[in-house]
Amino acid sequence: MFARLLLVALVLVGLSTSHSVADDVSWLAEVTTVPASIREQHVSPLGDVESLAQWNQRRPEVVTAWKDFLGAYSYSDLPLEIEVIKSEELEFCTRTLLRYQAEPGRIVRAYLLTPLGEKEEKYPAIVAFHGTSANTFDKLVGLAAEPERHMALRLVKAGFVVLCPENYLWEGNSYKGSTEGVLKNHPGSKGMAVMLADGMRAVDVLLAQAHVDPQRIGAYGHSLGAKETMYLAALDDRICAAVASEGGVEIEFSNWDAVWYLGNEVHQPDFARSHHELVALIAPRPFLVLGGEQGRGCSDGERSWSAILSGQKIAALSDQPIRLGLYNHGEGHTLSRKSGDKIVEWLTTYVAQR
Repeated sequence: MFARLLLVALVLVGLSTSHSVADDVSWLAEVTTVPASIREQHVSPLGDVESLAQWNQRRPEVVTAWKDFLGAYSYSDLPLEIEVIKSEELEFCTRTLLRYQAEPGRIVRAYLLTPLGEKEEKYPAIVAFHGTSANTFDKLVGLAAEPERHMALRLVKAGFVVLCPENYLWEGNSYKGSTEGVLKNHPGSKGMAVMLADGMRAVDVLLAQAHVDPQRIGAYGHSLGAKETMYLAALDDRICAAVASEGGVEIEFSNWDAVWYLGNEVHQPDFARSHHELVALIAPRPFLVLGGEQGRGCSDGERSWSAILSGQKIAALSDQPIRLGLYNHGEGHTLSRKSGDKIVEWLTTYVAQR
C-alpha cells in the first residue's frame, strides 16, 4: 500500500501544477528516490497509519509521548533580555555577538549575522547549530576552520538572517558536568530537552528581530547540531524546512545514549519511541539528511533511508510532494564545499522562496 502511495507522490513531484518543478531544487528526485531494495524491505513503525485522518489523530499522541520522555519544557513567555556584547561589519553582513536569557538565571551566547543594507520585505532566517568543537560556534561564523565550514557566512551571503546559539555543553568543565548543572533545575528531563528548549528560544530571538519574516524560518546543523536540528524541526512547527548533516537520524546510528542526549533508557526493553516518529512529525515539510556513509566513522548513509521513508509516507498521505530525502555524499564525517552548496540551495528554495 505504502509503495503505491509513494510512487504516486513521486510522480506528483514532477507533474503537479500547484507544486511545479520550478518550485523545487533541480536534484530533488536524486535525493528522494529510495533504492528499490530498501523500499521493498521497509517496515515502518507507522505501519498501521494508512490515511491522513489516522495520522492527524496519532500525531498529537506522538508529540506528547516524546515530550513526556524528554521531560520537555519551554520558556516562551520569559523576557529574552537580549544584550549586545560586540558587533562588527564585514563585507556583506554584520556579525553581532549576543547574550540572552534562555531560562531564569541562565544566559546563552549566540552570533547573529544580518545582511548589510535595508530592503522593504522581511528576511528569511535560519537557526544554525554548531558541531562538537572547542570553538563552538566560531566555525559557523568564520572565526575558525576552513572556509567551507563557515555555513553561517554562506547563508547570510545568500540573503538569510542567521542565528548561531552556543550549545549548553560548554557551560561547565565537561559535557557530563554541564548536563548535570543545567538539569538541576529540571529533574526528570533529558539533556536533549535542554537542547530543544534552547533551540526554541533561538527561534524566539529571531522572531524578536523586526526584519525577520516569521513565516520563513529554517534550521541547519552538522553532527551535534544536526541532532538539535532534527528535534527542533520535529517539535517546533515554526521551522518550515531543515537540513541535518551527519547527526545520526536513528538512535542506533550515533551516541544518542549519552547523558547529554537521551541517556541509557533508549536501550531498555520497554523503550517504545523511534526517530522514525520524529521524521514523520517533520513531514511534509522539506527535510534533507546529509550522510557520509556508515563504516567510516559516520552517522548517516544508506541506512538512513528507513527513517526517511516514514516521513515520505506521511507526505504521501498528506497529498504533498515528497521533499524529505538523503544526500549521501560518501565523504565521511565532514562538510565539503559541494555539500555546503546543497545546503544553501535547499534552504534558499524551501525557506527563502516559499
